Amino acid sequence: MARARVLLLNAALGPLDYRVPHGMSAPPGSIVVAPLGPRQLIGVVWEEDAFPDVESVGDNRLRNLLEVVDAPPLPEPLRRLIEWTADYYLAPPAAVLRMALASMSALEGARTVIEYRATGTLPDRMTEQRTQAMERIGERQGLIRELAMIGGVSDAVIRGLVKAGAFEAVEVSIDTPFPEPDPDHAPPALSTEQQAAASRFVTAVHDRDFAPFLLDGVTGSGKTEVYFEAIAEAIREGRQVLVLLPEIALTEPFLERFEKRFGTVPVNWHSGLRQSERRRAWRAIAAGEARVVVGARSALFLPYPNLGLIIVDEAHEASFKQEDGVHYHARDVAVMRGLIEKFPVVLASATPAIETRHQVELGRYEEIRLPARYGGAEMPRIEGINLLTDPPERGRWIAPPLVRAIDETLEKREQSLLFLNRRGYAPLTLCRHCGYRFQCPNCTAWMVEHRLTRRLACHHCGHVIPSPRFCPECKEEDSLVACGPGVERIADEVKALWPQARTAIVTSDTLWSPAKVAEFVKSVEAGAVDIIVGTQLVTKGYHFPNLTLVGVIDADLGLEGGDLRASERTFQQIVQVAGRAGRGQKPGRVFIQTRMPESEVIQALIAGDAERFYAVETENRRRANAPPFGRFAAIIVSSEDADEAAQVARLIGKSAPTIDGMRVYGPAPAPLAVLRGRHRHRLLVHATRQVDVQGAIREWLSDIVWKSGTRVAVDVDPYSFM
Repeated sequence: MARARVLLLNAALGPLDYRVPHGMSAPPGSIVVAPLGPRQLIGVVWEEDAFPDVESVGDNRLRNLLEVVDAPPLPEPLRRLIEWTADYYLAPPAAVLRMALASMSALEGARTVIEYRATGTLPDRMTEQRTQAMERIGERQGLIRELAMIGGVSDAVIRGLVKAGAFEAVEVSIDTPFPEPDPDHAPPALSTEQQAAASRFVTAVHDRDFAPFLLDGVTGSGKTEVYFEAIAEAIREGRQVLVLLPEIALTEPFLERFEKRFGTVPVNWHSGLRQSERRRAWRAIAAGEARVVVGARSALFLPYPNLGLIIVDEAHEASFKQEDGVHYHARDVAVMRGLIEKFPVVLASATPAIETRHQVELGRYEEIRLPARYGGAEMPRIEGINLLTDPPERGRWIAPPLVRAIDETLEKREQSLLFLNRRGYAPLTLCRHCGYRFQCPNCTAWMVEHRLTRRLACHHCGHVIPSPRFCPECKEEDSLVACGPGVERIADEVKALWPQARTAIVTSDTLWSPAKVAEFVKSVEAGAVDIIVGTQLVTKGYHFPNLTLVGVIDADLGLEGGDLRASERTFQQIVQVAGRAGRGQKPGRVFIQTRMPESEVIQALIAGDAERFYAVETENRRRANAPPFGRFAAIIVSSEDADEAAQVARLIGKSAPTIDGMRVYGPAPAPLAVLRGRHRHRLLVHATRQVDVQGAIREWLSDIVWKSGTRVAVDVDPYSFM
């Protein structure tokens, strides 16, 4: 009798044994439908020896597998990656597997699906919800459920609009082949340095062996053109390529550059795809037909059968670390996938993470450097503005030297960028009469005013209320005061100072889709924008030749809070945003407003001395035995019951093992003590590199029992300490 060990898509379950019916073939990797009680669940057949601790079930107790899904099996190297990720990040294997089977519709047999799009006709009766839906959806197309989510309304509202003729049905083919990129379509003219770097990558792709690289090039040095040559070589050799980007907002500019080089756009993978698009992409990837995929971190676990190269662009970005579910870091898992499947991995960055630089020092990664901008463009001149000695006018946030610089830039018909990494109008709203502060009812966080949409919003759980007219505590009208600036407030100041200037606000609130990003990019390139006011969305990936001035409104903002990586992140972010200036033939200038001009970060930025900053910061990490010299792991306990969360956290703390080279701090209430209605406590594990942290935590928590409503999450190599 044939048996199969199946990993089901249920994180609460381990692998289960099933009987393979006569006439059915289900080798390891097969995607199957298996019964579980009255339910039918998707799972993947796994090797029995991969889970040696699972107790085998007698033949007489086995249930039959119901079906082998008509889809390519999960490749053996991907199964090994799933096992490694689950083991390293202390996650249920099923939770990691779910990322590989990220499109349930791809496992169904249908070849077409019915979607809906606007007809241009508005119904006679337009309610507030219908109006909102029509405005937000615009020309986008999708399933009823997808359009409802885009429009922020219920399914019933969309169905009503369909019935009223505002939307029409469209039959969409979901298995249309993707066009193949042409590696010889438009080869670029590379500089000597670029050509040397490209040749090294081409050789590595041709060698078909594991080779991790750091492509360390200043902003504007042409890193993308260099790794495009590695992509071209992989295409020539019939291999698949994955390019990971940290933000969906970067996808559109990348697609344009890719299409110019290869004659067609690559296959997309990110959270903004429609269900039919996800199905088409997943099937093409699994069949090996999608030659180049560009996507967010989740694209890393897709079932490529013939992967030959991974590029991690902007590899220093913290957004590559997933903060919920499986707490993996896409940069590190990408390197591990390259090791398992024997192909090169390129980490590209103008400001590499200290962990990556340390791997270079140890000789584990090969560094390829591009020290100068392409085409003779010069790096921008950076100046500091001491806000203690040269403050803005009362009630304003832009200091006089920066105001004068913007005046000069506008006179020359050049473009400016003002950077502040804070969405909305103001981070805090309070009552000047009684002191009441608007706080999220679900989180220990202030509600952020968004004046453009007339609402207060929590940036942690998404709770939204209309902008109030009076204080809910003392009922006084016109007593509410906005405290501190967000980008919308800076934009208001820009309009007051330069009423004739055309301004664009760039945040995740205004650029929520690739289409919106494309619209913004085209308007800037066409000269229809004079001043950009934006958050970290504009710090990377954009090339605007006429943008010659960058102003950093509050360079000290990222240094607040005591985060381990606060200095490094601030340095990286400001270097990246400064790199938007002077990328064409016109020279660039950068002004950094600060109240801490003597800090190591600010001094290094103004001096343009990255090596000094990294040397000091690395030595600080070494003394503290912090990553990459030591290891951290966080244990986060959460529950809707405050007492239960505290009790379980104390129990875990009291049960902490005594191990040489490992210390446990806490428990203590998390800085975000309540998040989405759940009370949170944290413990921090600090260990030397020699300690088996995962093994210690696994054994430590295995003997502790907590109620089902309490969650205990482990974050290995944490990036957030909130």
